[in-house]
Amino acid sequence: MVKQAGAKKPDRYELGRERDRMTFLYLEHAKLNRQDSAIQVIDQRGIVNVPAAILSVLMLGPGVDVTHRAMELIGESGLGVVWVGEYGVRQYAYGRALNHSSALLEAQAKLVSNRRSRVRVAREMYQMRFPNDDVSQLTMQALRGKEGARVRKVYQDQSQKTGIAWTRREYRPDNFEASSPINKALTAAHQALYGLSYSVIAALGASAGLGFVHTGHDLSFVYDFADLYKAEYSIPVAFQVAAKYSEDPDIGTKTRLAMRDAFMDGKLIVRMVKDLKTLLGVSTEDTEAETIQLWDDRMGLQKFGVQYHELPVGAPE
Repeated sequence: MVKQAGAKKPDRYELGRERDRMTFLYLEHAKLNRQDSAIQVIDQRGIVNVPAAILSVLMLGPGVDVTHRAMELIGESGLGVVWVGEYGVRQYAYGRALNHSSALLEAQAKLVSNRRSRVRVAREMYQMRFPNDDVSQLTMQALRGKEGARVRKVYQDQSQKTGIAWTRREYRPDNFEASSPINKALTAAHQALYGLSYSVIAALGASAGLGFVHTGHDLSFVYDFADLYKAEYSIPVAFQVAAKYSEDPDIGTKTRLAMRDAFMDGKLIVRMVKDLKTLLGVSTEDTEAETIQLWDDRMGLQKFGVQYHELPVGAPE
């Protein structure tokens, strides 16, 4: 076999933790290759090498070609990859997670499978949005109504603050250009937040599809999780961008850049990692464990990698 050039596969301890990484990088109409431990981005403007281990998620738009060597590096570095549509308004596919532990996934599946624990986690998610109110006894219907009123007020407050007229939210995934400037900005901002939310969920080994409030979609938990931060990040950023670039035909790009800066300035990844573990009741030590064991319905967890022998007929188990 011919020895391949380039950097060796990184050891686990050499990779940056999800909470320490940059947020996301959106690319379109470019070719991605590998240059040692960096993703080489080539387009009509030139060549840029981006270290794979410092990014959280790559959002790949139309016209992106990715080589096998680039995907190899991305997988080794635990970099989340999301293939999106033009302007990032749709999500088509995604890549492998960083974390090898199933602790968060198992905890999430257990919590969402029980009615009482599912309601409890859903209330905790709403409680994060209403820190001054006690929502521990409210029904899901009451919580939805309370959240709806909160979001409407956020839109109205941002409209008054920025001078951008606001009527209602219009999302047109099949015709982005037909929307008003503020709705274009909101679409781009929310999609950037969804991308980062998905990256954190997947990187820590949780399931994007097992939602507590949303359900029936492969991204249900992404929508649950992203809703925790919209009022603080995507909505105000969208109004600020729309106020400044309402006539700019490339308002989607301006919004994504503003979101990226807001994520970095607010250290949102660090906060997301902490919030996710808290909601699912899993410690950092549990999520960083990489041991694999065998499940037994009577004897509990058993060692992996041991050659077990068949029990004699009639022998006690």
